[in-house]
Parts: sequence; structure tokens; C-alpha cells
Amino acid sequence: MTIANPASKDILIRPGTVEDVETIHAAILRLGAHIGAPEEITSTAKDLRAYGFGENPAFSTLIAEVGGEFAGLCLHFPIFSTWMGRPGVYVQDLYVEDRFRGRRIGERLLRRAARECRKDGGVYLRLSVDTDNETAKAFYERLGIAWSSYEQVQKIVGDAFFAFADAPDDEDPR
Repeated sequence: MTIANPASKDILIRPGTVEDVETIHAAILRLGAHIGAPEEITSTAKDLRAYGFGENPAFSTLIAEVGGEFAGLCLHFPIFSTWMGRPGVYVQDLYVEDRFRGRRIGERLLRRAARECRKDGGVYLRLSVDTDNETAKAFYERLGIAWSSYEQVQKIVGDAFFAFADAPDDEDPR
């Protein structure tokens, strides 16, 4: 018989709203500082408002609150596997305030994202972990979210991305 943790009763997980944008952005800034890369965060609250809460939202958020106070964030979006032929969910950012760690808030945020994905026919959850974040790696492993030994994340950003996207297509003159 499993006994529920009484401390978890005051934890609320809810969808983020446009009114949460400043809080969401502040959490992302704290996440960047936590992993030692605050300079990597160039987004603004205005960006999040435009792309997350406009006509075609690029992402969704889940907010964790403890006693009405912000405790954590899960920012995620739908993805699709052509190999499985099924949808999934990609977790871009998972953040829990230091003072609320150890209360399974991160786990609850991930489970809620997975549950919502499953409800829509999804069969998998995917995320990336900062290579130096050993605590996060151990956390995900404990939850059964394993490291993928056969994939590596590749990216192109900034001026290199613009040059790539704007380059003319080479056409075969034959």
C-alpha cells in the first residue's frame, strides 16, 4: 500500500497563462544561471508572450505552485517520430526552485506533460540535458528517462543559421 506524501497536497500543477510570462522568463533566466550559462539566454518575456501565447503557440507550459507560490516550470511542445509513426512531447526546459527541490515537483511536472501527451496519442517524451549537469542526468535516470547512446544533438544558430536559411538552392544545370 502506497501512502501519499502529505506535503504534496499543497502542490498545484496548472497550465501556464499569458499572465505568467514574466515568471516563466525569470525561471528560464535562473535555469541558465544554475547551469552556468546565463549568457546563453537571449529570449525576453516579450518573445515568450509572442511565441507561446499568440495565435499559433510554439510551446506550452506547466507551472508548479506550492501554497500559491511559484515552485517550478515545464516548458514543452509536441514532436513526431517518423520511425514510430506517433507523436511525442519534447521538454525544452524543466526548472524547480532550489527551496522546493526534493518534493518531487520536477517529476510531477514531467509526468503531467507525459500524461497530456499520452492523452493526445503520444508515446514518448524527449529532452536534452546540459552535458555538465550531472544532478539532472541522475534525476532523469532515476525516473527511467535514459540517455540515448545512438543520437547526438546538432544545431546551427545565429548568423550561421541565417546564412544557411537564406542561401540559394544549388540547382543541377543539366
